[in-house]
Amino acid sequence: MGERAPDRRRLYQVWKGSNKFLFGGRLIFGPDAGSLFLSTVLIACPLAGLCFQCVTKLSSGSSERQPLGLPVLLSTILLGLSDLAFLFLTSSRDPGIVPRNARPPEQAEGGGDGDGDGDPVAAADDDVVTASTEWVMTSAANPHLRLPRTRDVAVAGGHVVRVKYCDTCLLYRPPRASHCSICNNCVQKFDHHCPWVGQCIGLRNYRFFFLFISTSTFLCLYVFVLSWLNIAAQRPRHGGSLLRSMTGEPLSLVLIVYTFVVAWFVGGLTVFHIYLMSTNQTTYENFRYRYDEKENPYNRGVLANVSEVFCTGMPPSMNNFRAWVELPASAPPEAFVDGGPFTSRNKIDLEMGYKGVVQVQHPAGVPAILQGLHYAEMEKNSASFHIKDRQTAEAPDPFMIPEEPPHPAAVGASSPTVFVHDNGVE
Repeated sequence: MGERAPDRRRLYQVWKGSNKFLFGGRLIFGPDAGSLFLSTVLIACPLAGLCFQCVTKLSSGSSERQPLGLPVLLSTILLGLSDLAFLFLTSSRDPGIVPRNARPPEQAEGGGDGDGDGDPVAAADDDVVTASTEWVMTSAANPHLRLPRTRDVAVAGGHVVRVKYCDTCLLYRPPRASHCSICNNCVQKFDHHCPWVGQCIGLRNYRFFFLFISTSTFLCLYVFVLSWLNIAAQRPRHGGSLLRSMTGEPLSLVLIVYTFVVAWFVGGLTVFHIYLMSTNQTTYENFRYRYDEKENPYNRGVLANVSEVFCTGMPPSMNNFRAWVELPASAPPEAFVDGGPFTSRNKIDLEMGYKGVVQVQHPAGVPAILQGLHYAEMEKNSASFHIKDRQTAEAPDPFMIPEEPPHPAAVGASSPTVFVHDNGVE
């Protein structure tokens, strides 16, 4: 029986990361993509409330001038759809995943820096790198084949940065890349993993992430101001009392409280990322104080840094998740029992026995000493030993001390000998 044909599958079907794919690998999400639904609800609910108030004011037919009218309704819908679109673009696209290696890169026999020059890699800044952590063993069977834990790489401007080896992806991470423990991928220019969008934020979706949080901040202020204007417009109907106007517009009051609380969160996040973007840092680098005591090699000035985020072309994805890949063909075991395949559901149980002829073509099927035994004859002989004979047999005494067996030399030729033949057991 020949080998099976190679199994062809899409790359997203065999991807080793924790991502979730939709529409045949065209959309890629993080493992916590369910939070995307929660974020959508948190955005849509206040906008739906404001739109409901606008429709109510329009249908009332009042001649008084109201701040909530048709222009507010249209702009609210437009801004809400834009914010949801930025959220979806952030969550459903490849953030810059670095493809994994099937095997470790070039190996250094007995040491070296892995680049062929034989120079050892210096310790990273002030960190103490011991011999147990500086080297990565590529094979447990051969501990002499190992790779350096870090490498020095030259970037733009003549600066030299240190990159680390990823034990999971079997590669040296590109500069500014890091491995996300949630998505289980190395991501280019890794910023952070955002639970609100359920995706890593990296090189290819940071632009949309910033547009999402900045638009959300603007929407919070937009709803907050319009809700106050709506309450203030009702004061003449309540004798000029602001408190009565607030009690007369409970939905506007709820929107004010809601947007005030949310604005502190998304507004603070937007201000923080404006600072990171203007200094060309990532959240990961900032939290690790990467450039507090040394120069940032990527900082080229505020305008150039902002232009790098918004005015440069989007780099293509390093992965074609819809590409076909061939899995290695696995040779099936060529063992048959009664003409059927020797599988886990149809195998010989040496304790219970199996009725039938065994034809073993695979060397790992049945041990060679058992291949010549006639199981039908053995069953016939075992049937002659009646159960009553076993019941009359003397039961062993559990407290009896067994005697020492005689030395083989004292037995001589009188010892019984068991021979195994092709025709049975003697």
